[in-house]
Amino acid sequence: MTDEKESQEQVKFGGSLARGSTPAVIVVDLTIGFTDPKGTFGSDLDDVVEQTVRVLEAARERGHLVIYSTVGYDPSLRDVNVPIQKAPAATKMLNGMDASILDPRLGRREEEVVIHKRAPSALFGTSVPALLLGNHIDTVVLCGAVTSGCIRATCVDLYSYEMPTLIPLQCVGDREQAPHEANLYDMQAKYADVIDVEDAIGYLRDTGADAG
Repeated sequence: MTDEKESQEQVKFGGSLARGSTPAVIVVDLTIGFTDPKGTFGSDLDDVVEQTVRVLEAARERGHLVIYSTVGYDPSLRDVNVPIQKAPAATKMLNGMDASILDPRLGRREEEVVIHKRAPSALFGTSVPALLLGNHIDTVVLCGAVTSGCIRATCVDLYSYEMPTLIPLQCVGDREQAPHEANLYDMQAKYADVIDVEDAIGYLRDTGADAG
């Protein structure tokens, strides 16, 4: 039986992406509903938040574009159907409630963009593609939660837009380890480069208007 490594080599998966000179950081759904273990879809993401803050600090030093996504629905629930069929607890993810508010530990700054989404991908039905295009972004550093859901969906959409994507390993998390690891493996093979957080920080500090 062919093992996973041999299978990847046969179809030539797992190549490395060229990095551009104008990166942006996208932070997906690090809201209280996900980062509070008692939250609607919460788990222990303290380490993910801590490491993401380090990435954000590096991006801020060089003036890179930072985009956050939040997710929530209208209190009437007229704008949601399938998600609450699959996960009835989504009815608690309402606009303006704590569950849909960014984790304050991220320290979001006024110039950093917050977009609201209703689907897993931060690009689906949002202004993110236009923001990336308008700011001449050529690489995205992707952080947030959860690995097997909104991170993967965002990663695949970035890939579909021909956007090189770097995923700092320490800056993404999931409620369960098995889907976390399986999706990181698959994204590294097909859609993005999964890298160490120190690599991401170094890259962000080496790029930007005042780099060097």
